[in-house]
Amino acid sequence: MIKNIQENLTRQIRALELLSSLLEEEFADLCDRKPQDVSVLELSIQELMRQIAVERRTLRAMIQRAYPGKVRVREVAQELNAEDAQVLSDQLAAMDRVEQICAIQADKNRQLAMGLYDQSLDLLKRLHQAIEPGKSDMYSRRGRYAKSMQPQVSMFRGGV
Repeated sequence: MIKNIQENLTRQIRALELLSSLLEEEFADLCDRKPQDVSVLELSIQELMRQIAVERRTLRAMIQRAYPGKVRVREVAQELNAEDAQVLSDQLAAMDRVEQICAIQADKNRQLAMGLYDQSLDLLKRLHQAIEPGKSDMYSRRGRYAKSMQPQVSMFRGGV
């Protein structure tokens, strides 16, 4: 059973390392402004995340079957001999390290993507403002030059 747990953790570590490289590639494509490549990578990243989630559910089910009342690998490691416990602890530490690297890279990607989005939105607003007709000196619906809608200065005299 311990061997199965170790193999599952190894698969998760390798998957997280692949995720890290995909996130770095996505960052490079964001910097190069290649939206089609980013979209393709995003699909791969989502599929890899789904597979990692399946591995984690499988690990949790495996632990619950073999060690009733236990749900975490750390809890299982406490019941093992020193050598097996050390191997599991090393694997968990490696997995934590790679998860942190992935989280940092994903945050960088998010910040860059949001910055590009804000920049594109500002550019789009400027383009809209540039093509909008001005408030004065414009044509009417009939194609004639419209008079300004601002009132002329006039003087009123009232009699009581």
